[in-house]
Amino acid sequence: MNHQLNITLANAGRRFNRDWIFKGINYTFTSGNSYAILGPNGSGKSTLLQLLNGSLSPSAGTVSFGFNDKAIDVEVVFKHISLAAPYLELIEDFSLSEVIDFHFQFKPYIADIDKAGLIDLLGMQSSKNKLVRYFSSGMKQRLKLALAFCSDTAMLMLDEPTSNLDTQGTDWYLQLVEKYAGNRLIIVGSNQEQEYSFCSNRLHITTYK
Repeated sequence: MNHQLNITLANAGRRFNRDWIFKGINYTFTSGNSYAILGPNGSGKSTLLQLLNGSLSPSAGTVSFGFNDKAIDVEVVFKHISLAAPYLELIEDFSLSEVIDFHFQFKPYIADIDKAGLIDLLGMQSSKNKLVRYFSSGMKQRLKLALAFCSDTAMLMLDEPTSNLDTQGTDWYLQLVEKYAGNRLIIVGSNQEQEYSFCSNRLHITTYK
């Protein structure tokens, strides 16, 4: 996979009613680099991530997207992004097997992974016909991460990636990063060092209040 994605914020800001959550961000995110969006809970990290994945528009300034050196419309950005986040819902009435099939109707698998490989990666062979509603919160989080990492997209967006994971789960997450992050654009929203320790760029949201 060699898809190049870049996202440029020009004087971008977002407000809620009259209060600015952040403003005046000038920044470019490019493929092959990893970025941590840092700040305390409630500081606007998730809001900024939503601006970067095209699901929210800025209240001021612009957010522009380029794919393989061509400008693309915000409406098609989702095709190039995989997202794992605590607020992202899984379909509880589907089995593990059905959730995987459903997800990969919309995104292709990365090279060298298929459904069986993904279930092996999760270590959930005995749960493939189990309904997701009966999964523990840790199993659900692992599933969200595996779906995101194993989708062939230019960008990987991870909001609080180790929420609900124990130490072993956190180690597993870092192995995924090492194995599948490669030349993608990675953006991690976090306030926990172990989630973003590998990120070479840090953006502190409190700088833009």
